[in-house]
Amino acid sequence: MYHPTTRVLTVLELLQAHGRLSGADLAARLEVDGRSVRRYITMLQDLGIPVEAERGRYGGYRLRRGFKLPPLMFTEEEALALTLGLLTARRLGLAAAAPAVEGALAKLDRVLPAALREQVQAVQETLALNLAPPEAAPEGATVLAFSLAARHGRRLWLRYRSATAETEREVDPYGLVYHAGRWYTAGWCHLRADLRVFRLDRVLAVEAREATFARPADFDCLAYVLQTLATQPGTWVAEVVLRLAPEEARRRVSPSVATLEETADGVLLRCHADNLDWLAHYLVGLECPFLVRHPPELRATLRRLAAEIAGVADDDVGA
Repeated sequence: MYHPTTRVLTVLELLQAHGRLSGADLAARLEVDGRSVRRYITMLQDLGIPVEAERGRYGGYRLRRGFKLPPLMFTEEEALALTLGLLTARRLGLAAAAPAVEGALAKLDRVLPAALREQVQAVQETLALNLAPPEAAPEGATVLAFSLAARHGRRLWLRYRSATAETEREVDPYGLVYHAGRWYTAGWCHLRADLRVFRLDRVLAVEAREATFARPADFDCLAYVLQTLATQPGTWVAEVVLRLAPEEARRRVSPSVATLEETADGVLLRCHADNLDWLAHYLVGLECPFLVRHPPELRATLRRLAAEIAGVADDDVGA
């Protein structure tokens, strides 16, 4: 159900967009009767908006000639920030957000001064965002449900499909994270009585509960999600000492790939991997000396990779 204030503002938007509309046109667009339209017009006039009524068979309503609402007072930096935020939201691919994004961009385009509008349009038409779209986008309503629950400290019931089973549980969501094309939430799982990370695209159903919770004051949702992803069980558990300064190691190694620990020998990288070939390529790509502590199979994989690279180099020389 629409609030009357929403309908009043809609009348103003329609009159600005169309110049003149009859009472019947406004009633049809707002799905109300003529008396309600007259009440909305009176409310606008009481606010100082010069809506003029033209009486007679072909009468209607229009804004006084020459009247124009002042534009939103955005600086160039603010308008650019809004545009980038909206374009990013569009790129993230939430289906439910698409109409809101397009509507907001259209309104921004309508109210900005001409010079600033041209700059914003230039950004929209020329900017290409290299953001990974969601691999499996959750429903927009799911993202909103978790966002509101995290903000207001409301417990959620959800039906969740993991890689191996489907369960029902209650969760206290502490926040949301978008990482590498997927949406996650981290929070307290009452089924497991422990902190857990959930992928939002695996949430089959979600409902808010009356129970409330307080998020731990020092909880870092992003750091926890990345650490959880880096320590997920895999076929191989690797330990590699990187000959790098700790700051440089943290810059080169994503926290979602591995954990790092300063030692007397260097920075100890620990990670779980299902594919040693991938791990060998990743380590070589760090472009630094390193020592494999475990497993020995990783050393064999690196030797094989080195031989393949040397073979390619020899072929190039022969050519």
